[in-house]
Amino acid sequence: MQYRTLGSTGVHVSSLCLGAMMFGKWGNPDHDDSIGIIRTALDAGVNIIDTADVYSGGESELIVGKAIAKRRDDVVLATKVSSPMGPGLNERGASRRWIVRACEESLRRLGTDYIDLYQVHRPDAATDLDETLGALSDLVRAGKIRYVGSSTFSPSTIVQAQWTAERRQRERFVCEQPPYSLLVRGVEAEVLPTCERYRMGVLAWSPLAGGWLSGRWRRDAADLSSHRTRTMPFRTTSAHYDLDVPGNQAKLDAATELAGIADEAGLTLIQLALAFVTTHPAVTAAIIGPRTAGHLHDQLSAADIILEPAVLDRIDRIVAPGTNLNPDDAGYSAAVLADPKRRRRAVVQ
Repeated sequence: MQYRTLGSTGVHVSSLCLGAMMFGKWGNPDHDDSIGIIRTALDAGVNIIDTADVYSGGESELIVGKAIAKRRDDVVLATKVSSPMGPGLNERGASRRWIVRACEESLRRLGTDYIDLYQVHRPDAATDLDETLGALSDLVRAGKIRYVGSSTFSPSTIVQAQWTAERRQRERFVCEQPPYSLLVRGVEAEVLPTCERYRMGVLAWSPLAGGWLSGRWRRDAADLSSHRTRTMPFRTTSAHYDLDVPGNQAKLDAATELAGIADEAGLTLIQLALAFVTTHPAVTAAIIGPRTAGHLHDQLSAADIILEPAVLDRIDRIVAPGTNLNPDDAGYSAAVLADPKRRRRAVVQ
């Protein structure tokens, strides 16, 4: 297992981060089996675990907490806040009111008195960044969290957060968590260079492109169904997998060609995909999200693989740098694009 420094923090983490989204009713409902998978990952050298309050409605945090109870000091524990956790209008977002309450609830579920990395899961357009950073800074001073980070923020919002932290003397985001894979390379254009500029760590989510790079998705595959659309329809829409959606046929073609490159290099497509993500100099770790022990074994096998320049050049010819084959895979769309009134000058009668 390789280890890297998380941005400028001085904290060393493994190049593969164990993502816990699939532990609980969204993926693997067997707590004992999930705990076994987590402990196997730790035994293999993984020392960072990433979860979120929203995963299986808090069940993922409970499972992670039980799994690391006797090894807490060995684990860099990351979780996230801002996704809806109930029907109430204020049971979500990045306001001080919600962040403080959500942090306490995550600490309780995780069975710990501190969180190493507390991340804002998605930008909250309704809340001023200074409000968010102020609340997070107070939690750092209270000893309840060590560092703060963001997830799926645009380049401009990442910069805005850094400037707000500097000008208002707030804790700054030390890490960003963007979507990044062989098929979703849009962050190479601005997000990753921006993170490098501010010496932020990068934990790349969905390095297997939601299963597209698992090896199952090829032109001649008999079964192109998705486990995620069956178990998590509220988080994964058919737009990500429906071959009639523009971009998805291109993803299938690319996955088939990439599988051929992997075969020629003596690798599985999973190994190629994970090694590609961790090859980028801005990336600290790729987040793997196993649901079974078999998934974990397949993904851990990529930990020490280094891709030759010739292989990377061939990948670039299949999926151009800075390209998302399906725009829906970018993780989120800017709020300003959702409301036509914000894009059209009002007509004065």
